[in-house]
Amino acid sequence: MQNIENKVAYITGGTRGIGFGIAKSLVESGVKVAISGRKLEDVEKAKVALGSEHVLALQSNVTNFEDEVKAVKEIVAAFGKLDVVIANAGVGKFAPVDEISLEDWNTMIDTNLTGVFHTLKASVDQLKQHKGYYISIASLAGTNFFANGAGYNASKFGVVGFTQAAMLDLRNHDIKCTTIMPGSVTSHFAEHEPSEADGWKIQPSDLGEMVVDLLQMNPNVLPSKIEVRPAKSK
Repeated sequence: MQNIENKVAYITGGTRGIGFGIAKSLVESGVKVAISGRKLEDVEKAKVALGSEHVLALQSNVTNFEDEVKAVKEIVAAFGKLDVVIANAGVGKFAPVDEISLEDWNTMIDTNLTGVFHTLKASVDQLKQHKGYYISIASLAGTNFFANGAGYNASKFGVVGFTQAAMLDLRNHDIKCTTIMPGSVTSHFAEHEPSEADGWKIQPSDLGEMVVDLLQMNPNVLPSKIEVRPAKSK
């Protein structure tokens, strides 16, 4: 089992839901964590909720490459390095393909797909230097299409393909790449308000534990694509 204490991780979309759950698990495992979001006030609030002096709050919109470059520079300035990158930021807009707006389509592609590329592109030199780990949060929608999901499916199918190709490109640089594909998760995704009725779903803490397990795994082993779903349907 690898010791991950004092590793440095960057999580996009880390203010709530999956990103916050992963951040919490990493902090509890002794990892220094940077979280980012589009609104600094939300990131600062999440930092307080994480309750650790080893958390860095950053404002970054993953659709803007320069924002991600700046974020990585700030992480290195604060913590001296960057070992783990988790591309989690994402949005969902759902409508039939003949009704989806150009704005919603572009928002999903720019955030969910181009955003994960921006995050990796901005951090890859640090990952090479420190034999790091890149994890993208995709979705079961990245392999299972559904009605009203054309834009979201396209973005998440893209994330899966991108991360798997990146894995092949970077493995000989001693960088691990994994895409995690969750099913139903208790979160605020797509304007949902979590409640007790969501108890049957995957919890953000479950995905946090999964990320910790990945980072602690034997360096010779790479689960490159992980599908995870609730044990039972609703």
